[in-house]
This record gives sequence, structure tokens and C-alpha cells, in this order.
Amino acid sequence: MINTRDILETIEMIQDENLDIRTVTMGISLLDCADKDINVACEKIYNKITTLAKNLVPVCQEIEKEYGIPIVNKRISVTPISIVGNSCEAEDFTPFAETLDKAAKTVGVNFIGGFSALVHKGYTSGDRRLINSIPEALAKTDFVCSSVNVATTKTGINLDAVAEMGKIVKKSAELTADNNCIGAAKLVVFANAVEDNPFMAGAFLGVGEPECVINVGVSGPGVVRAALKKAPNANITEVCDIIKKTAFKITRMGQLVANEASKRLGVPFGIVDLSLAPTPAVGDSVADILEEIGLEKCGCPGTTAALAMLNDAVKKGGLFASSHVGGLSGAFIPVSEDAGMIAAAKDGSLTLEKLEAMTAVCSVGLDMIIIPGDTTPETISAIIADEASIGVINNKTTAVRVIPAIGKDVGEELEFGGLLGSGPVMNVNKYSPAKLINRGGKIPAPLQSLRN
Repeated sequence: MINTRDILETIEMIQDENLDIRTVTMGISLLDCADKDINVACEKIYNKITTLAKNLVPVCQEIEKEYGIPIVNKRISVTPISIVGNSCEAEDFTPFAETLDKAAKTVGVNFIGGFSALVHKGYTSGDRRLINSIPEALAKTDFVCSSVNVATTKTGINLDAVAEMGKIVKKSAELTADNNCIGAAKLVVFANAVEDNPFMAGAFLGVGEPECVINVGVSGPGVVRAALKKAPNANITEVCDIIKKTAFKITRMGQLVANEASKRLGVPFGIVDLSLAPTPAVGDSVADILEEIGLEKCGCPGTTAALAMLNDAVKKGGLFASSHVGGLSGAFIPVSEDAGMIAAAKDGSLTLEKLEAMTAVCSVGLDMIIIPGDTTPETISAIIADEASIGVINNKTTAVRVIPAIGKDVGEELEFGGLLGSGPVMNVNKYSPAKLINRGGKIPAPLQSLRN
């Protein structure tokens, strides 16, 4: 039973501590839209998305108004377009991206994800054509997001795909250099990608998912920090308990919104993603939580331990609030989207190497990191390979979303605005990994993959 205290506490979290539902994401299967003729396939895709998602935004707005809970983003994820387009005869898949963009604008969502390919064990014809189309597709669209999965614990790392994606990331930045290299900010390279992720840029609807589904991503770093601030002398076990209890409350609100959206749209509920997703707003930062736990500055020694504890406590607390937890579920550390991370990177406390260590214990990976514009494709590929290795060995999802700031160098800044924020160009080791990357082939799956 909900009591007055719970209601007042929730109002305080929303008004003063940046609590919100970060995204309600509708997943839509496009498997039945495949066609030899790309124009016919695009027409099917547009009609299906605009039919199924026509009420997504109005329903979310109704829920916001009735419950007073902010829903920041309304999004769509679709079947990886490389699968849908595999039977298509066209070489250029950019029309698919333009169709997704048009559909997103028609129904009024913030982003649409699924211009994606899964190449962890090799390429199909559709995979190759999609990957080659990514830079132009992202340059010609506003709301389309792209992702490519290059590794899994079961299969190892496709080094050929890793090498290719370094070039694709660089070209995506170059083609949008006059727009703050935004193309690279809408592209993520995964290891162990999940099928029900509601967050962008990596959302797509896996082939094991329903015809249509509602997935919800919650947030609330500010709420966690505020709770910890009230217990400055708590020992670390007590800190864990505070985080767990707070994560439970945040997730319970997400479950409420998910159930309401599912019922009103007549679409099955999928999962709640527990991830603590920060924003550039002051007071809504994962870095601030780590500093509240006891670090002088995020990035100093002890940061990885504090983040591991935070991530674990968030998962434990959230699991009690929902029977269907999925997606990525943990603490995000996107540099440009987190005010505390931005400050730590500017101060030099937070380095690329320290961020990589932190990704071993948190959700996702090297996210929204701005690197010098002259960084070579081979170096970008090597960053992807390093991060994929962490995911493969630890059997977790990791990803890389780096933005080569064309024409800028270390210490300069790149400004995206909105949720993507801004950040300093971070230093990248200048020594070359080109020989390693150009060897090609596949890094075999680790021993722990043999679990059957």
C-alpha cells in the first residue's frame, strides 16, 4: 500500500533530485518487412512503425501528466536493419536509415535505434552493405542511431570487424565535422550486445524478442547522491544498503510506468533497465555519487572499487522491485553526459586508461568520450579491441562510443548540447597498434565460453 510518506518522498525526488524515467522505448520487429526491392521494404517499414508507434508519445505524455513522473525520452528500437535488408538487392542501405528517420519524425520520438549489424562471428552480405552505409546514413539523418556487435564471450572477437569499425567511426565523424562530429556520437560498437536494451545509441530489437514490446529505462543518480549525503558517517556496508534501498524505489517507479504504458498501448511489457543514466545537469551525475562515497575526485585511486560497489548495489536493489530486469542495468559513465565526469576529465583526474579500468565493473563501457581528431582508425580499432576484451573475458556487455573531434586537439572542447552534453578532448596514447589490428582474423573465445 502506498502511504503519504512514500508519495512525498517521490515528489521530493522528482522536484529536487532529478529523478525521471529516462526512456520508454517501443521495440518493433521488422522481420516481415524484408523485400528484394528496397523501396518496397522501406514502405513496409515506414507503415509498420507509424502504425504501431502512433500512440507512443501521446500515451507517455498522459502518464507524465497523471502521475507527475517526467519521461524524458520516447524512443523506438527495431530489428537490426542488416537482417531486414539481407534479401534486398541494393548496395547502399542509406534509404533504410532515411525511412527510419522519417518514421521517427512522424510519430514524434527522440531517437530510433536499429541501423545495426551483428558480426561477432562473421559477415553476411547485408552486414557488409549496412556497415559500409553507416557514415553516410548517420550524416543524412537526425534521429537514427547505429550499432555493430563485434564480439561475444561464446565466439571471441572478430578482429576483421574491429578493424573495419575503426575506419567507420572516423569517417562518421569526418562526414559530420560541420555538426560537431555528431555522426560518431550516434554510433556504438559492442561486445555481448543485448536484445532488449532501451538506451541509445545501442538499442535494437533482437530476433528473440516479440513482435512489439515496451522496455523502460530508469535513472536517478541525483536521488542516490542525495540519500548518501544524509549519511556522511556511514560505513561502507551501510552505504551499500542505502544505495540498494534507493535503487528499489527508483525501479519501482519504472515498473509502474512500464505497466501503464504496456496496458494503454496494448503492447507486452518487456523489461525495466536499472541503469543509473546521468545527464549534463548539475546534481545528476554518477561521478558525484562516487565522490559522495569518499573520493576527492572521480578518477583518483579507489574509483574502480567505489564504482564496483555502486553497480552491484544498484542491481541488488532493483531486482526486488521488478521481476523483469534486463537491458544493461547498472551505472553508466558517459563522459560528455555527466557533469562530474566532465569536470574530472578537465582536471586531468579522469584519463582514458582509468575509464577503461572502470568499465570492467560497470555497465557498458567507454561511452561518449571525445578524442583528438587526428586519432588514426587503427588506434580507434585498438580501443574497441581492448574494450571488447574486457566484455568477452568478464562475460558482460561492453561498448565503445568515441568521437574523433575533427580539427581539435587535447584540451579543446566539443559541444553537442542537450542530453549528449559536451566535453574536453581527452589524450590518447600516440604509439601505434596498427600491426596488431592489421593482422586480421579472429581472437578465439576464452576458456570460460565452454559452459555447456
